[in-house]
Amino acid sequence: MKYWLIIVLAWAFTACESSKKWETKSESFEGEQSEYAKKVLRFRDSMDAVFYSGSNGVLPKDAISTDGKLNYFTPNDSFRVQFKFEPIIDGEVFQMKTNTDRLPEYRRYGKLWFTIQKQTLVLTLYQNVEQPEYLFCPFKDKTNGKQSYGAGRFLDFKEKDLATGVLDFNYAYNPYCAYNANFSCPIPPLENHLEIAIMAGEKAWH
Repeated sequence: MKYWLIIVLAWAFTACESSKKWETKSESFEGEQSEYAKKVLRFRDSMDAVFYSGSNGVLPKDAISTDGKLNYFTPNDSFRVQFKFEPIIDGEVFQMKTNTDRLPEYRRYGKLWFTIQKQTLVLTLYQNVEQPEYLFCPFKDKTNGKQSYGAGRFLDFKEKDLATGVLDFNYAYNPYCAYNANFSCPIPPLENHLEIAIMAGEKAWH
């Protein structure tokens, strides 16, 4: 009986130790991160799972992997900033260019004024005409074609998000065509080209 007890205890100890290899990257470093960074990393873990499981149908089949990770800048509080929202009254409806001949219609909805690195910056927020609850902020910055995807990145908003007054580039993400040429993706209008490097959010996939 004592012999079997020793075996069981040894197995339990081994199982506890080996379980660490199944931790996500963010879980492994949670003790060293702020609560905010932990939240960002957990969100990224969920995005990795959605993409690399193939459940969203974006990645090519040969890229599907049980341990795949998208590429990100380290969470950075300095790119989580307060903004002032300026609505655009009777904003014009226009056809936003994409990487294909598709031309989705958007309305110029408002401007987000904010400061990064002592520079006053502004991004225009667009409202999808077919899905008016969807507010869209495509942008380019000085990391495009270097650390981040060359054609720009996106941020999403809903009406309620405007009340928070928080613009968080740590959640900036790549358009689907960054992973798969079969997708059609909006191209950020010239007015949303930032003349600084936004070292936050998602990096280029490869």
